[in-house]
Amino acid sequence: MKIAVVGGGPAGLYLSILLKRQDPAHEISVYERNAAGSTYGWGVTYWAGLLDKLRAGDPESAAAVADASVTWTDGLAIVRDQRTVHRGDAGHGIGRRRMLGLLADRAAALGVELAYEHPVAGPDAPELAGADLVVAADGVHSALREAHADHHGASFATGRNPYIWLGTTKVFDSFSFAFKETGHGWIWCYAYGFSGERSTCVVECAPGTWTGLGLDTMPEGDCLALLEKLFHDLLDGHELIGRDRGAEPARWLRFRTLTTRTWHHGRTVLLGDAAHTTHYSIGAGTTLALEDALALADALRGRRGDPAALDAALTAYGRRRRAELVPAQSAARLSAQWYENLPRYMDLPPEQMFALLGQRHSPLLPYVPPQLYYRVDRAAGRLEALRRLKRWLGPRVAKAVHRA
Repeated sequence: MKIAVVGGGPAGLYLSILLKRQDPAHEISVYERNAAGSTYGWGVTYWAGLLDKLRAGDPESAAAVADASVTWTDGLAIVRDQRTVHRGDAGHGIGRRRMLGLLADRAAALGVELAYEHPVAGPDAPELAGADLVVAADGVHSALREAHADHHGASFATGRNPYIWLGTTKVFDSFSFAFKETGHGWIWCYAYGFSGERSTCVVECAPGTWTGLGLDTMPEGDCLALLEKLFHDLLDGHELIGRDRGAEPARWLRFRTLTTRTWHHGRTVLLGDAAHTTHYSIGAGTTLALEDALALADALRGRRGDPAALDAALTAYGRRRRAELVPAQSAARLSAQWYENLPRYMDLPPEQMFALLGQRHSPLLPYVPPQLYYRVDRAAGRLEALRRLKRWLGPRVAKAVHRA
């Protein structure tokens, strides 16, 4: 097939790798509107399960991503001025620019044509003429999706809290949180390493805190200085890095959650953020986009340019991914709501608040008093541990009795 991929983010690049590996005869072009090496954000996170899937899809790029990633197992929370640590599963971080470079190198080595600084205006663009398949991997503001907006049924929900995406020279060896109370309410930060030199910091607060502290109008330099002061014990004297906006206000955002009803229109199919977004607080955006690419490549396996066969494959892909996304979208919605109702949990002892932070995906938590939920959850955990111990001991006790 002749395949045009619009958007050179992780999903578009990885799909081109998968399809070229399936059939080297595919003619695949990736069109990216930005320059090579230009990207937003700092680092991305993922968990070990994604690496297993990437190894199955393309062992070479998976090995490159793993080698360029950093790993942590602990979670650290600073609540007011108190520190608490929780052990957890291994998480991974990698610089977004580094990941894109690795995937682009792999795609080019396989024969994919990469065209940077090459925007595609819409479905009638000459670059798409003659393509059997057009992949809209052009992000949340997808021009290809919006050309058939009614058909795709895109729906946006904007979150309440403003947030800002920053970097720092502090290298974190754990996934770290800091919650600070100000005279205008709470402000908090998520931070994680993605290389040996840099980390990501995402700062969030309620609208009243944002305006009360003057962050809505403050020049970026003053904004970073204030945030460095507020989170001094987390940053250990290291600086925060923004977008070099000078006297302009810092770029605070409100997260827009996107869902779409239909993922393809004719020969055009949506991928990654063009089809869906999930709140950054669950750290799953890149993972879900790469899983889209895996699912789409699987649906297209062995397909040629026959329109009927292609339509069936794209329909199956959309149906599968919409179903698979339901748990992640639910978790993201509940996670965002937990932070939007943060004061509800801040009178708990720090270790209890941190424990409920880990339970923020529970649909019951918003309706149960936090202290009661914590006690019941701890009791249930102890009961489960006892059940596991009994299951482990049962056969061994029976053997000992039999020998006696």
